[in-house]
Amino acid sequence: MRIARFSIDGNVGFGVLEGDEIDVIKGHPFAEFERSGQKVPLDKVRLLPPVLPNKVVAVGRNYAAHAAELGHDVPDAPFTFFKPSTSVVGPGDPIAYPSFSEEVHHEAELAVVIGRMCREVPRERVKDVILGYTCANDVTARDVQRREKQWARAKGFDTSCPLGPWVETELDPSDLTIQCTVNGEQRQLGRTSEMVRSVEDLIVHITEAMTLLPGDVVLTGTPAGVGPLTVGDEVAVTIEGIGTLTNKVIKRG
Repeated sequence: MRIARFSIDGNVGFGVLEGDEIDVIKGHPFAEFERSGQKVPLDKVRLLPPVLPNKVVAVGRNYAAHAAELGHDVPDAPFTFFKPSTSVVGPGDPIAYPSFSEEVHHEAELAVVIGRMCREVPRERVKDVILGYTCANDVTARDVQRREKQWARAKGFDTSCPLGPWVETELDPSDLTIQCTVNGEQRQLGRTSEMVRSVEDLIVHITEAMTLLPGDVVLTGTPAGVGPLTVGDEVAVTIEGIGTLTNKVIKRG
């Protein structure tokens, strides 16, 4: 099932994507819901970020080849950091190039969407707390990341976390193709099976420390091939079984 969040005529709602239509649901997808039977054409709505997370917990250096390309070793434990809710944008929304950076990179990632409040999740229960999966772009001011050593500004600036286009609820995330193109040219190509630590490993690790809430998002790391974005570029993240998230880079106003 693909669950989209959308706006039409000033109203925001959730719906189930069926072909080129959205079947509007009553309420939200984080509990049992009913379909309203009201269907709207996909081309008549604006797709929004599929969720509005309280927090985005991201994992760095979870693909060995990506760690190597930046001159890093794979960490002994998952390397986690936060992206604020204000960094989140949806499909088709612009990525505003930050004024304090001269080297912004794309990072295609599989995003895990949490479906229920959870903490200290045992490995065998991880699937029970996941609503589904979506595409993400962990946009990074690489020069700021190097210069400031900690990553709050480098990875947390406004528009640095595109998510979408929807949440796929029925998906095995263990071996999916993930790729990124810039202006139609392939930059990244990998498989989620290359992750150093699996989705289950990451959820167990994160929830040992903190409570995850419905709609929170976990970013699982990026494969090798990260590279620069410039104003005017169109960047697309495609993940097998989910779809394509496309955003254009603009000058920050």
